[in-house]
Amino acid sequence: MCQIRCEVMTSPEIASLSWGHMKVKGCSSSYKDCKVWPGGSRAWDWRETGTDHYPGVQPADLEEVLRKGVNTLVIGRGMSEALQVPSSTLDYVKQQGVEVKVFQTEKAVKEYNALVGQGAKVGGVFHSTC
Repeated sequence: MCQIRCEVMTSPEIASLSWGHMKVKGCSSSYKDCKVWPGGSRAWDWRETGTDHYPGVQPADLEEVLRKGVNTLVIGRGMSEALQVPSSTLDYVKQQGVEVKVFQTEKAVKEYNALVGQGAKVGGVFHSTC
């Protein structure tokens, strides 16, 4: 886990993305898949929740990020969008009062970084391969 120390908890920018590799600004670690939130980031280990490409992202994958007080959650489905996001998961996020945006991962990172640049309380989960 990478905690970013600053007076105001801001969401860290995604510094780079390539197949199977993500870097978060201010963090020395690199990730295959990652979770980011205001003040930190960590690897997204699908084994923790039994996630697979299908049925896809589960509410349990998102709870940690949602608990960080984000207003918007960005989900990156992979470079080829193989990772599914069930409507029940989207409904769960919306029920928490959080806006959710789902994109192919390169587009998701671009959207996430744009929101970071606007000072939004944004979190994200990103799959960097298929």
